[in-house]
Amino acid sequence: MGGGIFTGNGIIVTVTKKARLSRSKPTKRLVIVIPVYNHEKTVREVVTQAKALGYPVFVVNDGSTDDTARELKKIQGIDIVTHKENTGKGAAILSGFAAAAKVADMAITIDADGQHYPKDARKLIGALPDGIRPIVVGKRIYAAGEHVPWTSRFGRKFSNFWVWVSGGPALSDSQSGMRIYPLPEALHLGTKARRFQFEVEILVTAKRRGIPVIEVPVRVNYNPGGKRISHFRPFVDFMRNSSTFSRLIFTRIFSRR
Repeated sequence: MGGGIFTGNGIIVTVTKKARLSRSKPTKRLVIVIPVYNHEKTVREVVTQAKALGYPVFVVNDGSTDDTARELKKIQGIDIVTHKENTGKGAAILSGFAAAAKVADMAITIDADGQHYPKDARKLIGALPDGIRPIVVGKRIYAAGEHVPWTSRFGRKFSNFWVWVSGGPALSDSQSGMRIYPLPEALHLGTKARRFQFEVEILVTAKRRGIPVIEVPVRVNYNPGGKRISHFRPFVDFMRNSSTFSRLIFTRIFSRR
């Protein structure tokens, strides 16, 4: 049966199906959260590969207007969180966290566009230290000869620098969407951004609250002739990034934290 969840950011989502923890009873209760917006061509394959890891999977359909919902209905044994309208990647991740926190204490995030190899999440899991609850970021490593969009190269360097200037950790890939987050800590960091900028802001707020951030190398698949769909808009999101970093730098200077 489905039910409504209020995420605390003004969004009411609908959750279908019932989550069950892996029978393997891992030492850390892990789930997978996949935010989706108009990824009808890739979502089924990504979710199927994620399921193979053996953890509960929460897919957040962030107001998709294509056939994403229909593709998700073809996949058995997942939890679907639905936003009636598109609210942004950060909002989708938070909705997934709110649902996942009922059954787990750590969440693995994987993008739905096909750039990640879901099995690489095992590398992040293997890097979790005992007695510490960090954010683990999958540092994307480009293969030799890989075609990488200029927006990705520039965006990564821009983001890495300003995350550091804002008081966040010094990272090689602050924009990677493959991560492990501790729950419920990630839900209570007070992040304000609700679109792509959420993923950089939460790194800064995490460090300010004493949550360690570590990186682990993972593969990335950039296929210019393939199915990958990105909703990153260079100019609009550059301006949004600039606004987010300006706010974070301001609060770093004038806040007592």
